Amino acid sequence: MTKADLHIHSTVSDGSETIEDILKAAEKKGLHFISITDHDTVSQLGQIPPGTRVKVIGGVEISAADKDGMKAHLLGYNLQRPEPVAEVTRPVLEARNRNSERQAEILIRHGYRIDMGKLARADGKYLYKQHIMDYLVSTGQVPRMFNGFYQSTFKNHGICDFDIEYADVFEALEAVKAAGGQAVLAHCGQQQNFYLIPALARRGLDGLELNHHTNSPGDRALIRKYAEEYGLFLTGGSDYHGRYEPQPFGIGDFLSEESGVTAICQR
Repeated sequence: MTKADLHIHSTVSDGSETIEDILKAAEKKGLHFISITDHDTVSQLGQIPPGTRVKVIGGVEISAADKDGMKAHLLGYNLQRPEPVAEVTRPVLEARNRNSERQAEILIRHGYRIDMGKLARADGKYLYKQHIMDYLVSTGQVPRMFNGFYQSTFKNHGICDFDIEYADVFEALEAVKAAGGQAVLAHCGQQQNFYLIPALARRGLDGLELNHHTNSPGDRALIRKYAEEYGLFLTGGSDYHGRYEPQPFGIGDFLSEESGVTAICQR
């Protein structure tokens, strides 16, 4: 069996581990393929070291939504021409950076000590709320990353609970296809956006992410049904973020189905 984890995040977006550390962990786990699918950026495609034992498939996760605001994250693989995707994701990335800087400024006004110049940033440029939380933990102002403070501040109508406008999911799909890539709808169970699958499939969707920790058994049965009906391959991955994710899943804990490996890794 070919072992492939096709959903991993690095320090190029909101993951806590570098690409080099991810590759070391993947090799220890005995994986054959991984994909670094950082959020809303293609800069990681040029940061893969050559000659790695674990083969790396270039990827991206686009933060997208439909016209009614229903989130629908889209994974793109094997991009031949990254620029069409960059055109769609760049506004999202810049909006998230502004949003996170605003969150940090609000916390400063509420008495938290934050040195904006010392905050870690994705790819050295872009701020995420995970970087803010990591700073608060490292400076002893908050006991741990995901606790009551996080839930009451960044969620549940807290002082930093506001979001950004995502890319249109159909435009994101078109961008992946224009880039010569393969498009996969991520973790449908997490966002309960199954109703989008028929329309996306008609527009060129290639696959669905089956093996993800947020997909329940019922979700997986529904995903298999849609995949069979529309001729879509099935993938999977850990959605690994390192310490920037509350779920204790490691690289390789969720793997792609064989149809996804064949379609993506053996292209």
